[in-house]
This record gives sequence, structure tokens and C-alpha cells, in this order.
Amino acid sequence: GRIASWELFIDSSETRAPCVSAESVDYGPVFVQEPDDVIFPTDSEEKKVSLNCQARGNPAPIYRWLRNGTEIDIESDYRYSLIEGSFIISNPNEAKDSGQYQCLTTNVFGSILSREATLQFAYLGNFSGRTRSAVSVREGQGVVLMCSPPLHSPEIIYSWVFNEFPSFVAEDSRRFISQETGNLYISKVQTSDVGSYICLVKNTVTNARVLSPPTPLTLRNDGVMGEYEPKIEVHFPYTVTAAKGTTVKMECFALGNPVPTISWRKVNDHNPSKARLRKSQAVLEIPNVQLEDAGMYECKAENSRGRNVFRGQLQVYTYPHWVEKLNNTQLDSGEQLRWECKATGKPRPTYHWLKNGVPLWAQSRVEMVNGVLMIHSVNLSDAGMYQCLAENKYGTIYASAELKILASAPTFALNQMKKTIIITRGQEVVIECKPQASPKPTITWKKGDKAVRENKRITVLPDGSLQILNASKSDEGRYLCQGENVFGSAETVGSVFVKEPTRIDLTPKRTELTVGESIVLSCKAIHDNTLDVTFYWTLNGQPIDFEKERGHFESIRAQAASADLMIRNILLMHAGRYGCRVQTTADSVSDEAELLVRGPPGPPGIVIVEEITETTATLSWSPGADNHSPISTYNLQARSPFSLGWQTVKTVPENISGDMESAVAVELNPWVEYEFRVVATNKIGTGDPSAPSRVIRTSEAVPKTAPANVSGRSGRRHELVIAWEPVSEEFQNGEGFGYIVAFRPNGTRGWKEKMVTSSDASKFIYRDESVPPLTPFEVKVGVYNNKGDGPFSPIVVICSAEGEPSAAPTDVKATGLSVSEILVAWKHIKESLGRPQGFEVGYWKDMEQEEAAEKVKNEGNESSVILTGLEGNTLYHLTVRAYNAAGYGPPSSTVHAATKKSPPSQAPTNIMWMQDGSHVSLGWEPVRPLANESDVKGYKVLFRQEGHSNSQVIETQKTSAVVLLPDVGIYIIEVRAVSEGGDGTASSQIRVPSFSGKFTIIF
Repeated sequence: GRIASWELFIDSSETRAPCVSAESVDYGPVFVQEPDDVIFPTDSEEKKVSLNCQARGNPAPIYRWLRNGTEIDIESDYRYSLIEGSFIISNPNEAKDSGQYQCLTTNVFGSILSREATLQFAYLGNFSGRTRSAVSVREGQGVVLMCSPPLHSPEIIYSWVFNEFPSFVAEDSRRFISQETGNLYISKVQTSDVGSYICLVKNTVTNARVLSPPTPLTLRNDGVMGEYEPKIEVHFPYTVTAAKGTTVKMECFALGNPVPTISWRKVNDHNPSKARLRKSQAVLEIPNVQLEDAGMYECKAENSRGRNVFRGQLQVYTYPHWVEKLNNTQLDSGEQLRWECKATGKPRPTYHWLKNGVPLWAQSRVEMVNGVLMIHSVNLSDAGMYQCLAENKYGTIYASAELKILASAPTFALNQMKKTIIITRGQEVVIECKPQASPKPTITWKKGDKAVRENKRITVLPDGSLQILNASKSDEGRYLCQGENVFGSAETVGSVFVKEPTRIDLTPKRTELTVGESIVLSCKAIHDNTLDVTFYWTLNGQPIDFEKERGHFESIRAQAASADLMIRNILLMHAGRYGCRVQTTADSVSDEAELLVRGPPGPPGIVIVEEITETTATLSWSPGADNHSPISTYNLQARSPFSLGWQTVKTVPENISGDMESAVAVELNPWVEYEFRVVATNKIGTGDPSAPSRVIRTSEAVPKTAPANVSGRSGRRHELVIAWEPVSEEFQNGEGFGYIVAFRPNGTRGWKEKMVTSSDASKFIYRDESVPPLTPFEVKVGVYNNKGDGPFSPIVVICSAEGEPSAAPTDVKATGLSVSEILVAWKHIKESLGRPQGFEVGYWKDMEQEEAAEKVKNEGNESSVILTGLEGNTLYHLTVRAYNAAGYGPPSSTVHAATKKSPPSQAPTNIMWMQDGSHVSLGWEPVRPLANESDVKGYKVLFRQEGHSNSQVIETQKTSAVVLLPDVGIYIIEVRAVSEGGDGTASSQIRVPSFSGKFTIIF
């Protein structure tokens, strides 16, 4: 069955009573800010004090203020003003205004009283101007100089000036300034102490300072004071009280000769580890004092003449602190209130109660015991704001709460009964009847005009609701619920209609599919024709998101009483229980169908390496999901730093059947780190691989792979250079890998062997001055590691090096070609040994050193080179030497050549031209080169068709020329001077049209 949901309405017969609703948004005052202690400096420029108080409440609260428990009449003094909740005092006066202040805030629900805030005035008076008498003592005697401070508030700091400001008395084991008395104590007077002493006091709030009249200290002339035992002159009180978390400072100082030593201890206990000794041990300081630091402390003053001791008790107190506060409470009239507040503190707090800011006293209905307040049979007069005060001698804390008394006639304003209630036959239904009322109302039910009679099917529940089990047509009708209490009554009605239950048919019920196939699930509803139906689809209990799954799921509503679910291209994740739910206004029914989806196997469990050897690994795994198609085979794969991703490995057995869960990987390489994974296959396909195994290294073994491509390399004379391809780390088979290079001259028997310890090595050079060039050697290269020696490569024949060239090039000539080019040519004698691979030309300017030479290499047998990019009109020195792979031969003798002067910088000017058909006659002024420029040898006329890049060139030694333009079009013509250093600057261009003709030149 299904419980129907309800909406409510108010019947016209409802009765109302004026009252405070339980759902009211109105509430009593709550402090947002309470006043804090204020210390006001009497010399302040501000000239006003602000005591802040702010509360929230609805309606907005109003404020009053109390001083020392008496309400302040704001109107009685022009200096007083109230801004929102804050109390402002202008021109504060200590006599009138110092004291304890409290804020009282009120609205219609009651009043609450703030904590006490002290207004204190900070000031520092002046010392008496009376001259102070001199103090005269013997040398070695102790002395106390009195400060006698002026009136002050609050605390002051003491220091002493010696003779004149700012020469301050430095405290040490002999001199001590008490911050309790202000006096200066000198345990043993010396001649250097003679002088004038002035007490300086400083107010800790205002920082004001005043100086006392001087006290002269003189020495008597009747002898030196003898030694005497210590006399404790200043000490902490017999009882020291301190708040938890503060810093305690206890003083102890003694007069004596010799100067006494001060020491401290906690009687019958260890000194707190955080305790610090200050001022030559005259002050014991305990920061952040805790309850466990309390106890008896002893100060001992000691010298060679004796000792003296003082003991006092340290008591640590704590302010009250809430453990349990009050909560706002609403009660029906006649109920019992029980409030409890709890606080910790040392001494243990006592409790007091306030109602609306006034002390609450025990009465016949009111009990107060140890922080518990009980009020029996509450009524409207008990409503208001209550406060619990927890108090000990060091402080008071306040907790506030509001008590609301509910007294109202029943109302269905928020819980109206639905006018029309539709259910189906056989259902269970609960018709709620929950009027708001205080006290709780009596509930009665009627069907039509008759009272409802309870039986096994029809019951009135404890909360007043009507329950009907196994509903039938006879339960149809108009139902009325009435709530009544001493303040009035109210009623609400609704009509019940009973319909035939809805039935559902979902097909097919169970289907097996393969990944990629499609299916249609059909859901039909047989229902009461007067009811609308809605269809909902679920997969494994979760609603199907047709937007998100648009590519696979589609809901099709072909008829009003049926719905189809189309599933296309089904995936493994789509397997499960499909639910169709039919919802009407009266009931909801559902049915399920199961789809099994066959697919490739899921990933097997992680691969475990059971055993590892040099070339094998025994592996096991757990099977993954077969996805409704039995696993036929497994494929084992491995990955190493040397493989291209995952590779299938050979196994024993070679074919791993689907019922196996272990196999041995074989033909692995020794001393290589491997990871393994396994892939399952069934007749549907191959699934995802398992997670990789942990990385594991195969055992070490003797290497089995010899170096490849052993060959010779070029080297210096008397060297045998042997090269090979290094063996990959994959095939080194263990640590300590290296090479054994073996060689012997052709025709000899014994091998000479050399160890090469670097695994990356690819070359070995053997040098022997007795070995002639190009001597043939038999060579082989082997391998080894920590496990032993491996194989050698096949023997090859390599010749020793022929060496670097031995002869210098001859007949070297250098010729300047242009402003930036020099041609260098040479000859070289053919050598049987040290044959050159090429030649290197070195060149440098006349003013430079040979070490700065630029170099140009010319590979092959070429015997000349043109140097380019040189500076114009510059003398260069040049050498040539041959080189090959073994090195460089000796350089030739130095030759010299100079580059040409720069071409003329002046362009041809005053170009004149005249056209006769396709003939263009040109003339220009001759170019005059500068002294550092090449002489003009002639001129070049360059002309090209507009839009083309290639120019045609005509050379002439005159300053005129005739050009025949070959084709129709526009031609661009320019002229340059020609010199040894190259072509000069081009003239300005001229543009000439051509109509026809052939190319001719007239000089």
C-alpha cells in the first residue's frame, strides 16, 4: 500500500484567539556587543568616554545604563548621551564617573543585563617637592632608598637615576629596584655608590613620567662595616594570587656583606620548567601560570656569614567559564521548565538567576538549586528573558535565554487538509490532523454527520491523524477533523475517493544479449480510466538520464497506457535490473526486468610474481569477470626499460587456458627490471589487461652477447685504435659489466688482453712506439661481469694507424681578387703514409697575432680556396697545412696578400638619355674615386623589364652607351662604375618604354 500525501485548507468554522505564535519571527534581546573595561587618561585629548553596547531583537530593543547597580538618568547630566546602545560621557570626571557600568536592553519579550565594565581613570601625580634628607652609611653596609611614589592609577614602573638624567642605576646582584615598593636596595655600599639618587616613575597607560627630589647618599667616616649574614629586605607576599594563563613575578632581595646569592625552589616539588630567573635571580618569573604551578615557594639568601629564608604560597585561580549554557525554550501553558547552567572556575562558582534584569527569588512554583532553575506549571506570567550568573571572587559571567509560553486556540492555518483525497482499493491511508494549539487540543473525527467509529481497520493515531487500512469503496465520503482546547476550537474537511488499483506488465522479464546488440523493453499499465498515468524508468534503482545516455537509451510513448524503453548498442555497464514505475494520482506500482550482457572478460586480478630466476618468472593471478562468456585463454605480457611498451612473452605452458591461474614466463634477459600483466580472452573478444605487477629484476648471469662490428679507427702514429658497438644494458646480464680487448700482430701466437671497465665504452687505443704504421693485427673483443667472462667477438684484422700528414704544402701563393676576397693556392707532395683528408688555411690581419687566426677547411684533394668576407684594402698573412683523422701536419711558410681597395662610393650622376624608337642613348658624368677607393676601370649598364628580376649587363669604358631594348614594355636602367675592388654604387634608376626592336649597343 501507499500513504497518500495531503494539502490543507481552513474551514469557515475555525475559531482564533490572540496569542504569541510558536512560529513567530519575533524574539527577545540578544547581546551582540557588551561593554569592556575602560581606562581613561585624565590628560587625554579625546575628552570623552564611550561604553559600547549592542543587541539584536525583534522588535528592536531599547537601552538603559546602570552605574554601581543604580540606573543612570541620561537627561540628568548634559555630559551624557546615548547613541544607539552606546553610552557616551563627555568631559569625564573621576569623582562622578568612575565605577561599574552595566547595559540593560529591553523589548516586549523582556530585558537582559550585560556584564560589568569598569571605568577607571589613569593619572600620575607629582612627587612632594620637600627636600629629601641625605642617607649616610658605612662602606660595606646595606641601604634602602625610599621612592615614596605620588598618587597614581593604574600601575606604574619604577627606575632610578644616578646623579643626573639619563644616567640610570643598573641592576645587578648588588643593586635591586623593586617593582612592588619602588625602593632601591643596595646590599653592600661601595665608594662608587656615593652620589645623588632620583626615583623616576612611569604610568603604564599614559606613559607620563615624573622625577622625585634627589636623595643624597654619603659615606660615614667612622670605619668600614664588617661582614654580616643576609637580611631579606624585600620579598613576595605570604600569599600570592594569580589568574591562570598570566605571568607571575615574585621578588626576593637581601642586604648583606659579602653580597648574598639568591636561590629559589618550590617546596616538596620541582621548579616549573618554564620558570625563569631575572635580575641576578632576585625575581622568579613563571609565564602562562597553570593550576599545577600553585604551591609553596622558597627564596633563600646566602653568603659566607649565613643564610636567610622566606616562604610564601602561590595560589592560582581561574575565572568562571561556561560548560553548559541556556537555550531559548517554548513551553505550553501548564508544562514544567527545567534549565541548568554549569560553569568551571577556581574557587568553584556560585549561581544566581535574573528575570528581565532583576534577581529571581524562590517561590512556591520556583526552585533554584546549584545552577538548576525549575518552574512548575508555567503560565503566561513566567514568559520573559532569564539570565544565569556564575560568579567567584575573581569574576562573573552571564548566560541568557528566552522563555516563551504558548497559549492559543487550535488553528489549521499551516496544516490544512486536502479537499480531495484519491486512493486505491486495498491501500493504507493516513489522513493527518495536526492543528497548531497550546495546550495540545482534543481531536475528534466525523464521516458525513456521524462520528467515526474505530475498529481493526480504522484507528485515530496518538498524533490525531486518522488511519484507514485495506481501504474499500465503503470508505468514500466527506471527513471532518476538529481540534479543541480551553481557548477555542477549529476544524478542517476533505473528501475521500477510492479507485481500482493500477496493475503493470513489463516484458521481456529476463534476456541475455551480447555487447553491441539492441533491445526494446515494453511496459503496459492497466488502470482506472479517470486517472492519468506517468511512466518512469530506472536501472539498478537509479533513474535513467535520457539526456546523458542519448546514444543508448530512448523512451518511446506510443500509447497512453504503455511505454517502451529502446536500448541501442548495449554496453557491459548497461547490464542489470531495469525498473518501470507507473505513477497515478492515487497509487504507484513498479516491475523489474533483468538484462544480462555478454562481453569480453574484465581485467584479471593483479599479477603476483611468485619466483624469479635469471631467465624465468613464475606468475599467478586471480580471474576477472567473465561477463557471461567463459574465459578461453590468457595472454601474458611484459614490459622493461628496453621494450617498446608491452610485449607478449613466451610461457610454459605455451598456451594458457582459461581455467589456469598461473604460468611461467621464459626466455627473459638476466638482470633486467620487468613488469608483468595478463589479458583474458573469451569468444566475444579480448578484455582489458590486469594492473601491472610490481617491478622485479631477474637474477644475474654470465653475459652471453659479444660486441658487434669490431673495427679499426684512424689514430695517431704508433696507435692501434679498436672500436666496437657497446652491448646494450639489456644484455649485460649483471653488475660489474666491462670489455676484454684481445689483440696480436698477424702471425704471432700469444694474445695481449686489456680490461675496459666502462660498460658504455666503444673504443680502446693501444699505443706502442715500436709498432710501425699500417701493421696488421688480429683483434677480438669479449665481455665480462661479476658472474664471469662471456664470449668474444669473431676475430677481425685491423691495421695500426698511418699517422698524421708529415709534409707541409709547398709553392703557396695568395692573390687579392677583390675588396673582400683572396685566392690561396698550393701544392702537396704525395705521401705513402699520413695521407691528407683535406687542407686548412689560416689567415690573420697584419696587425694581429697568429694565435687569433681565422681558419677555413677544404676537404678532399682541392689545392686552392677563395677566402671571402675579408676587410677591404687590408694586408693578410696566410699559412696552409694538411690534416687527416690522426691530426694536423706541419704548416707551410707564411705568405702575404692584400685585398683590393673598396669600389667607388660615388654613383654615376647627371644621367641623360634620349630615345629613338627602341634605341636609348645614355650619357653620364665620370665617377671620381676617393684616395682610399679603387680606380674606375669602366662602367656597367644594367637594364631589365619591369616586373622581372634578372638584369642584362653591358660593359663600357666610356661615359656613354646606346641600348637597344629587345621587347615591348617598360625597362628600368641603372649605371655602376667598375673597379678592381668590385662594382660601385648604382645610379638612380630611369624608366624607359620600348615598342619593338633587337638588342644592340652603340659605344
